[in-house]
Amino acid sequence: MFQLDQIERQLPVAPTRNPAAPTALGGIRVIDFSHFIAGPYATMMLADFGADVIKIEAPGKGDDFRHYPPTDPKLPAQGASFFFANRNKRSVALDLKNSAALELVRELIAVSDVLVENFSTGVMQRFGLDPQTCLKLNPRLVYCSVPAYSRDGEFADRPGFDPVVQAESGFMSMNGHADRDGVRALSPVMDLGTSMMVSNTVLAALMARHATGRGQYCEVSLFDSAVAMLGYAPMQYLLGGMEPQRNGNVSPDTSPSGVFHCTDGSFYVNSGNDRIFERLVAGVLQRPDVAADPRFNNRVGRNQHRAELFPLLEQAFADKPWAYWSAKFREAGIPSGQVRTVSQALASDEVAARGLVTRVSHPVAGWVPNLTPPARLQDTPVVDPVAAPSLGQHTQEVLREVLGCDDARLAQLSAAGAFGAT
Repeated sequence: MFQLDQIERQLPVAPTRNPAAPTALGGIRVIDFSHFIAGPYATMMLADFGADVIKIEAPGKGDDFRHYPPTDPKLPAQGASFFFANRNKRSVALDLKNSAALELVRELIAVSDVLVENFSTGVMQRFGLDPQTCLKLNPRLVYCSVPAYSRDGEFADRPGFDPVVQAESGFMSMNGHADRDGVRALSPVMDLGTSMMVSNTVLAALMARHATGRGQYCEVSLFDSAVAMLGYAPMQYLLGGMEPQRNGNVSPDTSPSGVFHCTDGSFYVNSGNDRIFERLVAGVLQRPDVAADPRFNNRVGRNQHRAELFPLLEQAFADKPWAYWSAKFREAGIPSGQVRTVSQALASDEVAARGLVTRVSHPVAGWVPNLTPPARLQDTPVVDPVAAPSLGQHTQEVLREVLGCDDARLAQLSAAGAFGAT
């Protein structure tokens, strides 16, 4: 496990971009009312592309995700999970129950391009920040809601989190072993999938604004995204009546695809078609007889006779280490990979080659880890990474820069309680 005092010697410094290069979203301002993952990860992607993302948080506590473990006493309200989804943002702490603070928020919305929120249904309305009001205030605004369920209809009042929609969407029923209950994915795949949908939806609305000159209201719900994240399973059912079954680590569509074992660990092989199978068995394993066996020489037969095929492969793989098989697979073009823990993956050659784990400066800790965005744009590269902000770190900076507040107005706002209890 990386410790903060080890980061400097274990992780490379994040590389810097060409300062003369433009950014993809330079000049776009985002007002971010979102919390946890589905909203914040989406707005972080916009920030990585150069948007100025202003995260509005409640004074004192802020985003609940700030407090998810592990945390460091030296970094209050900046746990590891919060760093994951809030890079390159500015934090403004305002008490939305305070009229002076709400006036500031309305002023910020009036000069912004995008608003993202994932409160429970009705919260933004109670603040007087519903889509209709905000679009009257700023007709060019792209207002994107990220509810658990649609804001319209009989489920609008329901709260929801990633594992709940994993269960309800059918996703959980597809994962795990056949003789046990379905298993949730530990990674928040529905939150992350929703984030991608939110980011794409906001970008599409901004593109539409170029043609129409107007903003619009958008919605991307967690549940709707979860159904999309089922992949092609719904179409298999709707067109062919195929109800997905739990198959453990074995693919229901291709064979041999699954986890196998060697002398020093386990690995995954994915034989997606007949040509790969032939290269694997006749080439790597030197078993042309198995490749020609009528039970195994086509995809349908291999799926039907998986119980006979897999033991043959397990026996062949069992007497040599992963380094041996890895070289053979790579030479033969066999899709395969070692089954790793998270720590092993982060220390892997593949991660190092792409610079996916780096360190960035932090005003208190000195350095904190950083996960490099997967998007690589040649002409408009992502911005240099800045660690997730402390709560309210940029309140005065943003109000001075964006709204032109002077010392006198800031003092009045503070006295009025806009920034919370002093």
